Amino acid sequence: MNLKDFKVLTFDCYGTLIDWETGMLNGLRPLTDQLAQELTADQILETHGKHEAAQEAQTPSMYYHDVLAVVYKRMAEEWGITVSWDDCLTYGRSVEHWPAFPDSPDALAYLKQHYKLVILSNVDNWSFSHSNAKLQVAFDAIYTAQDIGSYKPSDRNFNYMLRNLETMGLGKQDILHTAESLFHDHQPANRHGLANCWIYRRHAKEGFGATRNPGEMPKFDFRFNSMAEMAEAHQKE
Repeated sequence: MNLKDFKVLTFDCYGTLIDWETGMLNGLRPLTDQLAQELTADQILETHGKHEAAQEAQTPSMYYHDVLAVVYKRMAEEWGITVSWDDCLTYGRSVEHWPAFPDSPDALAYLKQHYKLVILSNVDNWSFSHSNAKLQVAFDAIYTAQDIGSYKPSDRNFNYMLRNLETMGLGKQDILHTAESLFHDHQPANRHGLANCWIYRRHAKEGFGATRNPGEMPKFDFRFNSMAEMAEAHQKE
């Protein structure tokens, strides 16, 4: 199997193309600065990931910026810190400030010359519009949790993407699903019989950060530590 065997790259965005962990830690600082006991970055991110996954499962049609507001509230309650709803809403809107990984725009610009590029993201359209501007590429299709009414790892999200890609003349054999999260993306990609590429942004860190532990390790067809490595591998092919 080679990278050049595919016609379309379907991307998770946050954690893969956008550095959501840096964005989260920056946005959470008004809360974490009040902690009585200092927590590591990974402990903060794991707490966030726990509440985010639970809220997305509980309210699958809630917009992502509202999910984040509730997550902020739940984290404050867990840590015994008083916050206002305005504080929560401010955090929910912080996605617009989350930075792109430095290598993402150039890698996407290169890959755009060889593939259709598609987003399948657990986000709302308003939030993604700000991230898209940072990525500096025109995606051929954008499928958000707001469009679908559920959040990955739900099979509904992948079914929606596959059904819409069919209207563009693209089948499963044409797709390489490219993502960081084993829990949100690679396990459901395995269930749907999709070839997949793991962008292991957290390769130098412990644990799973803001994503959940997937339990059983999913299989993957390619692994790179960055988007730049993926683009370089394609160039070598």
